[in-house]
Amino acid sequence: MLDTTSQPETSASPVLDANRVPEENATNRRRVVMRRAGFGLAGIAAASLFGSRTASAATVTDVDIFNFALNFEYLGAEYYLRATTGNGLGTYVGAAGLAGTGTQGQVTGGAPVPFQTDAVGYYAQGLANDELGHVQVIREVLGSAAISEPSIDLADSWSVLAAAAGLVPAGGSFDPYSSEINFLLGAYVLEDVCVTALAGAAALLTNPDNIAYAASILGAESYQAGLIRSYLAGVGAGDATNAISALRQTLSGVGDHGTDYDSNPFNFTNTDAAGQNFRRTTSQVLAIAYGNSAPGTASGLFFPSGVNGTIKAV
Repeated sequence: MLDTTSQPETSASPVLDANRVPEENATNRRRVVMRRAGFGLAGIAAASLFGSRTASAATVTDVDIFNFALNFEYLGAEYYLRATTGNGLGTYVGAAGLAGTGTQGQVTGGAPVPFQTDAVGYYAQGLANDELGHVQVIREVLGSAAISEPSIDLADSWSVLAAAAGLVPAGGSFDPYSSEINFLLGAYVLEDVCVTALAGAAALLTNPDNIAYAASILGAESYQAGLIRSYLAGVGAGDATNAISALRQTLSGVGDHGTDYDSNPFNFTNTDAAGQNFRRTTSQVLAIAYGNSAPGTASGLFFPSGVNGTIKAV
């Protein structure tokens, strides 16, 4: 469990109410996502969390890394698809598209978001389409070595994380599907971690094609993370993003800056003093995903039964 006692309190409320978008707009967005279902886009997804292990690079294969990423592709696809269409990943890829090595689990939580702003609705649609395609592409690359979808918690995990960050009181509730701003805060949790993890994976990949994929994906993920950060800064969510970043830094031990940083209330990048992306190892990524940085931790928060593949523990 995340330690809620050591996190600074914040007066900012992460819940910014939004009225439901007109039904025809919401329906049209869902239809566009569903029309594109099954047609993979090149890349490796908006929530890809590549990284490295504590062990030497020689002990980690490209298959290990891609399967590690696939766990988080499943997570991102389930989050964005359920937020935009109300349907889980299995609706679009079928049972075979969720099966593989390791224990297949269940997904809890997720619901259509009442988008109020067309721009945010289309952002979400794009993320959902990309995540769906990325799951399919990675599974095609891995073939029979692909892992199955693990158990994913998209319900209670958000409240636990929000309480640990000080966004809600201990034992309080946070629903990322209740408004478009809450949805973007959920996306903020996932996207920045992706960028740092992709940067951390660069030194481990050995196949030139895979390295090219990772470089291209890192660029795409940075675009997406920057967009989310910019929008949240524009609506005054700096205190909330700062609190989330502080929690991620505490769990991983790696620098993390919110959207209000160093006298800049519109901080759209998450970089060090030299303008370099922060990098995280797989252990550091899992510390965030599990909500626990204790060595050996192998489950928790978003993955209540752990991830699948050879890289499983903090």
